[in-house]
Amino acid sequence: MRVQTLDHHATGYSLRLAYGMAEAAKLAYQPRDTIERTVHDWGFDRVHHHETTFRPPFPLEDTQAYTAASDHMIITAFRGTEPRKMQDWLSDATTPPWPGPANKGFVHYGFGEALQSIHPQVRDAVDELYDNDQTIWFTGHSLGGALAALAAMRLHFEEPHLLADGVYTFGQPRVCDRTLAQAHDDAFRDRTHRFVNNNDVVPQMPPEPAFHHISATHYIDSGGRIRDKMSVLGGVTDRAKGLTADPFAPASDGIRDHSMDRYLDALKNAVQAD
Repeated sequence: MRVQTLDHHATGYSLRLAYGMAEAAKLAYQPRDTIERTVHDWGFDRVHHHETTFRPPFPLEDTQAYTAASDHMIITAFRGTEPRKMQDWLSDATTPPWPGPANKGFVHYGFGEALQSIHPQVRDAVDELYDNDQTIWFTGHSLGGALAALAAMRLHFEEPHLLADGVYTFGQPRVCDRTLAQAHDDAFRDRTHRFVNNNDVVPQMPPEPAFHHISATHYIDSGGRIRDKMSVLGGVTDRAKGLTADPFAPASDGIRDHSMDRYLDALKNAVQAD
């Protein structure tokens, strides 16, 4: 059964909307012409591309995103990266912190610099396209999820003080300290939805206690079922079950569970069963 990609009149949280946002996040990995053709098929008549490149020694080569708009909905989706490309700089405890939006707490330096390089383009695109009181959404997978969450916070806590209708992230790493996480949760209550697939390694980085997750977690268990609530003991047991799924390569489960396709499969099955 084919799942409709995006309902432009959607509000609030739903599995169907989460699936559409996951498709939009996956699309951020594609070339420009593919993005434009696909969002046009989804009913968006305008699209802006955002890209910046970095010079060594910053470990990322570039940051990419796109903003698509219709008369009723605006989506900004950020591209992610491979977890192995992030591990070194996310685990570097000597990296200085980056001030959080409006100086609320701090964020990991890598995320702060990556977003700073592209945020003016995103802010200007939203400002230009926001011409019909559309709903505004942010999404991303992996690094893209971190940037989506931070971009939404900057758009709200800084100019133009615009509160997104929803932020959907998949395999998002920890992005900020406790102060900013609390400010986010107060402002984005019931608007941010963070999906974590079983043993996905990226949400476990960078390390606690310096960095914290924002709330509203939807956990995908080892059987591919989406759970909005999971006890600590239940989570530990289920992650152990996931590790034993492949007895020949248990250590690879954290990378395997990070695949965007795994998130999409779980969401598609949940929508079809709903």
